[in-house]
Amino acid sequence: MSEQSTLSLDASDTAVPEGRRLQAVLLDMDGTLIESEHLWGESEAELVAELGGVWTEEDHTRNVGNAAEPVGRYIIGLTGADHLTPREVADRLYARFRAKLAGGAQLRPGAKALVTMLAEAGVPVALVTSTERPLVQAAIGGIGLDNFDDSVAGDEVAANKPDPDPYLRAARRLGADPGRCVAFEDSVVGVTSAADAGCVTVAVPNHVEIPPREGVVFRDSLVGVDLDWLESLVADR
Repeated sequence: MSEQSTLSLDASDTAVPEGRRLQAVLLDMDGTLIESEHLWGESEAELVAELGGVWTEEDHTRNVGNAAEPVGRYIIGLTGADHLTPREVADRLYARFRAKLAGGAQLRPGAKALVTMLAEAGVPVALVTSTERPLVQAAIGGIGLDNFDDSVAGDEVAANKPDPDPYLRAARRLGADPGRCVAFEDSVVGVTSAADAGCVTVAVPNHVEIPPREGVVFRDSLVGVDLDWLESLVADR
């Protein structure tokens, strides 16, 4: 029996109905549900400039999907700002990103319709993001955090994406088998996390190219995703 299927459930876990093929849908946030990668890119570029460096598109691409502290370490290496810790750089980055969120983050095409469809169908849905908890509510405001059954933020896991822990934790808290969950991601880091957790993984590339991987399904967008298609993805599991 796999590690995923033997994880113990917390008392607060929500059990899914027995016999349902599709047990849960797990959704990344940045770049998948909301169009926020350009806001991160702008925040990174401004902070790097303040520290005396230059942030290129290649630098941004290398860091898409990463948590804030790894990005902080990258920025320190790029700029030589050794007087700062990765956490301090991450905090400065978050402050800039939060300010840019004041105008609201644009939703990705099909994002709200997908979450609404899942809610109406009674399919448990969780948000699984590398973004830390203090920013999640503001970032996902266009859909509303209350439309998700649960959410796992980047500062609430033992190891962030690309480690599988965020997706394993989300599935466990919903009382679902990861192999009967469908996860949506837009980055290599996120796809690695979801696929290594054993989820059926749907890649919806946005700002970065995602190389083919066995078991990963590719879509151009979230538009048109329906329950029958999601069920078909887990039918052979």
